[in-house]
Amino acid sequence: MERSSEQNERRDEYDDYEELRERRDQIAAEIEEYNKEHNRIRTMLGSIGGQRYSKRDMIVNAAFLVAIIGLFGLELITKFMPTYISLEVGVLLVSIKIVWMIHSQHRFNHFQFWVLNSIEYRVNEVQSRVHTIEKTMNKLTTDR
Repeated sequence: MERSSEQNERRDEYDDYEELRERRDQIAAEIEEYNKEHNRIRTMLGSIGGQRYSKRDMIVNAAFLVAIIGLFGLELITKFMPTYISLEVGVLLVSIKIVWMIHSQHRFNHFQFWVLNSIEYRVNEVQSRVHTIEKTMNKLTTDR
């Protein structure tokens, strides 16, 4: 009799150990999935104007900077264009750059709205599930 109770205890401990191991593996898989999605979203945000600029944005910024500094430098050194035309070209390039920045910010805001909207949808879905569970729990407790 002592042996069977010891065997049962060991079997219970082994079952508990297996449960913990399965749970640990499940949590590790969830963490890995979270990290994959986190990296995917970070890359997506960077490509549309989030924290990091894309390579294209860096090239456009450098091109505008070189064009503006180049035109003003050439104007000061060579005076190959009338002063007002050079200033107007510089103001035009700065205006184009501002429009480019507004467009980039608009894309980011659109994506941010989309993410927040999908989060709100999921929260509402979870809320309806919780409400259904609460109804079921209330029904079960009143039936007793």
